Amino acid sequence: MKHYFIKTPNLLKFIFKNWSWRLSSKEKVLYLTFDDGPTPEITEWTLQELNKYHAKATFFCIGKNIAEHRDIFQKIINENHAIGNHTNNHVNGWKTKTDAYLQNIEDAEKYFKENPKSKIQNLKLFRPPYGKLTLSQSKKIRKKGYKIIMWDVLSADFDSAVSNEKCLENVIRNIQNGSIIIFHDSVKASEKLKFVLPKVLEYYSYLGYEFCPLTPKGKLI
Repeated sequence: MKHYFIKTPNLLKFIFKNWSWRLSSKEKVLYLTFDDGPTPEITEWTLQELNKYHAKATFFCIGKNIAEHRDIFQKIINENHAIGNHTNNHVNGWKTKTDAYLQNIEDAEKYFKENPKSKIQNLKLFRPPYGKLTLSQSKKIRKKGYKIIMWDVLSADFDSAVSNEKCLENVIRNIQNGSIIIFHDSVKASEKLKFVLPKVLEYYSYLGYEFCPLTPKGKLI
């Protein structure tokens, strides 16, 4: 049985206050984030859905996926979404020595640096795969200028034991102004994402929310 929080507890946010969990709650703004892409089976569909609502998001990309699907990565950039580093091989920080973990991040970062336009959107945002990294890794990552982006709401679209309807409920019941919400533009999560994302975009657009990227063009971290 898998154990994880759908709504991140305030105590956890306080303990790890050097990481970003949620932004300002004063305005009706939400921050959709997508991990594990770019993936041809689902990332382009995700971009199409976002465009329907003039929504901007942040894509935490895996280096090896960028290397294999540069055209989709370029499309993310061209459509003015923010981009972030999700390591080169989706490595687990708890199971990886710090030096190797940092090197894996740098291996991914080279794909961002290859694209001149990405420099505008890549503010050295980093999200650890599985949400797992050590305090030593965290300190060294931040020393390199990265902002560590976690989340306020976990959709659980990656979990095969979670139904489409439950995934939607996870999001709707827990969103607040300024929430950072995690989805995955991966094959494994694609069925749930196709069910949930259009409904979230429609519902919160109707309520007057704006969907922003994690960049100065949206709201500062």
